[in-house]
Amino acid sequence: MDDRRGRFEAQVLLHLDAAYRYARWLSRSANDADDVVQEATLRAYRSFEDLRGADAKAWLLTIVRNCHLTALKQRQRRNLVPLPDEHDEGGVELVAGTPGPEAAAMDRDEQRTLERLMSTLPQEHREVLVLREIEDMDYREIATVTSLPIGTVMSRLARARASLRRRWLQEAAGDTDGMR
Repeated sequence: MDDRRGRFEAQVLLHLDAAYRYARWLSRSANDADDVVQEATLRAYRSFEDLRGADAKAWLLTIVRNCHLTALKQRQRRNLVPLPDEHDEGGVELVAGTPGPEAAAMDRDEQRTLERLMSTLPQEHREVLVLREIEDMDYREIATVTSLPIGTVMSRLARARASLRRRWLQEAAGDTDGMR
């Protein structure tokens, strides 16, 4: 294995799961996320020599975001509306081995609710929320990935959290009219 490939694997490929999760949230499709991550990985490898002391995770997620935006623009130019995948209807289900069936069902319901409510957030709010809460990135890293000022990141994150909280509470109270 050559030195470049070894360094790439050690610095970048360990963030592949994070790249896929981020692409999945951006694209809302497992197939599209696979394509985006594949393209991002190729671009990252081609330009690996440009990574100079920067955070490899933020660098890779920036490439993932750019690949997603490029793919989105290409789809819009073609005016294609992709059909949902069969397995996407219920979303990703988390099943723990230890809880009983009732607890597992409640966990799945909460996960579906969270995913559904997050999907109703505007793209820019959902994006910063995923990067902060799921990918555990700090504000500076999120600003780097999204090419936004740190103040904008903080503002969007606060709005995203408030909106998600409000929608969650309305859902729990059975008030679906107030979520629009």
